[in-house]
Amino acid sequence: MRMQSESTLFGIKASEGTFNDRAFDSCTFHLDADIASNGSGEAIGISTRPFKFGKSDEFQKWKHLGKSLPIRVICTFDVVAASDNKTQLTLVDIKPVERAATAKAAA
Repeated sequence: MRMQSESTLFGIKASEGTFNDRAFDSCTFHLDADIASNGSGEAIGISTRPFKFGKSDEFQKWKHLGKSLPIRVICTFDVVAASDNKTQLTLVDIKPVERAATAKAAA
């Protein structure tokens, strides 16, 4: 199932290289997430959660926004059932809110 959500983007990190003779190439977006209470205590506030999206070259598309962060973004997630009655979110698209609104107005 696909789900869209508006979120706050706090940071982006590109990673590329090799580790133990194994190549890696990814871009990680750090989005806001509520801090959940659990059986051992209460919680309030937000934290950030990393989501991988694209390869390290994706970073270049966002680099110009660096001094503007944090910014509002529209995210599209794949939502699938995972183990122990949990849900897994996979980021499949992300756009700045301004760009998403401009594209919608042009359509």
